[in-house]
Amino acid sequence: MTTHSPEAVERVEVDLGSRSYPILVGPELLATGGEHIREVLDARRVFVVADETVAGLHLPAFQRGLEQAGLRHEAFVVPAGEHTKDFSHLERLVDRLLDAGAERRDVVAALGGGVVGDLAGFAAAVTLRGLAYVQVPTTLLAQVDSSVGGKTGINTRHGKNLVGAFHQPSLVLADTDVLDTLPARELRAGYAEVVKYGCINDAPFFAWLETNGLDVLEGRTAPRREAIVRSCRRKAGIVAEDETESTGARALLNLGHTFAHALEAECGYDGTLLHGEAVAIGLVLAAELSAELGVCPGADAARVRAHLAAAGLPTSPLDRPAVAWSVARLLDHMAHDKKVRDGRVTFVLMRGIGAAYLSREVPREAVAAVLGNALMAA
Repeated sequence: MTTHSPEAVERVEVDLGSRSYPILVGPELLATGGEHIREVLDARRVFVVADETVAGLHLPAFQRGLEQAGLRHEAFVVPAGEHTKDFSHLERLVDRLLDAGAERRDVVAALGGGVVGDLAGFAAAVTLRGLAYVQVPTTLLAQVDSSVGGKTGINTRHGKNLVGAFHQPSLVLADTDVLDTLPARELRAGYAEVVKYGCINDAPFFAWLETNGLDVLEGRTAPRREAIVRSCRRKAGIVAEDETESTGARALLNLGHTFAHALEAECGYDGTLLHGEAVAIGLVLAAELSAELGVCPGADAARVRAHLAAAGLPTSPLDRPAVAWSVARLLDHMAHDKKVRDGRVTFVLMRGIGAAYLSREVPREAVAAVLGNALMAA
């Protein structure tokens, strides 16, 4: 077994005053998770929520870490997949917490990807008017995005993440070792969210990814940790500036997501298109929409497409040909996006790589044209 030095763990602070918390990034954090929880919380008991897949891979190691720290714990295993983020599974999880006699000093630990993090975090937010919780993300996407910032929630028939709460974790443990168990497709999907940070406000990071992205995907230790740390620092800074999307800064994190959520909804969240894959296509479409509107150099839009394609990610809806894509239906999904204000869809556009901004003045015709071009067979 590889021995890691203590310096291998890096710390990123999310600065929210009295609700600030650390993100730890490095190896063997499942094994030492109990110690880190003890450092930040006076925990009576830890309720670990994991899906069936993650429970088989990582739950025993995390439980051993809790036991070594002297923490009582109980595990709740939920089905894997996006469909677990709904009212029925939320109700079952809250009932299980209450049946187990949850008290205010107890802690919920979300061990898994974004689905488990969102569901367990929302359950923690509403049970006993708020339990502390810890994010233990096991996918690249969750480590760089969904585990940080306190957004929790579930999906409804009206769309994704439309019911939820802002509830900040007390700690995030991003164990880089667990990424070695991810299927290559899942790892690439998470990489799309890494690329997003470069597109938003860090052009040098995007350029670094163009050089080092393959090393990140192939699991080289230093580049992978660097990509996660830099992504978390970018997100932490934006969250500290605009925790609840009240000023607009945090909405920049939705770059590509207005398109992505529409694509996912059209697929019915059935796994045809993973969230990160939808984000990759969404980033390309957002860049191309920006170029179509004359605010972004075409060369920058081409770089975004080229880098995502080089990473093995889809860059067009037509990369999933089994879906009968429709411009009209995609526009309808966008009209139900949670970022709609006064009937207008809010888009995150780019003046170039590293220069994202919000716009509520995007003509529907321009969006339709970009979607139409994307759905036109070559």
